Amino acid sequence: QVQLVESGGGLVQAGGSLRLSCAASGRTSSGFGMGWFRQAPGKERDVVAAITWGGIGTYYADSVKGRFTISRDNAKDTLYLQMNSLKPEDTAVYYCAATATILGPAYTDAGKYAYWGQGTQVTVSS
Repeated sequence: QVQLVESGGGLVQAGGSLRLSCAASGRTSSGFGMGWFRQAPGKERDVVAAITWGGIGTYYADSVKGRFTISRDNAKDTLYLQMNSLKPEDTAVYYCAATATILGPAYTDAGKYAYWGQGTQVTVSS
């Protein structure tokens, strides 16, 4: 089992920035992809960004391209999401996720992710 714990959420004004972190522990192993998803009230959980094990392959939802950056530090078993120029529509619970597939692509399908964090709330005020 892999445990994921997100941190860094909070309340920020529109135009501001936040950096989310996701620490992995347990049976971590080399090769798994990771991603960030978000879910706003009354909406489905959608992918925000995803990254391959080596960090070379990344994916961003159109709504966050140019504003968010996903990265990872495998030595620290930590995933990051730098969020700049935040908008009220970015308000959601943000979830970190990890795949069980080794050396796969940057998956955008939530069904490809075997492990999930508990989520961290991000609220952007106008």
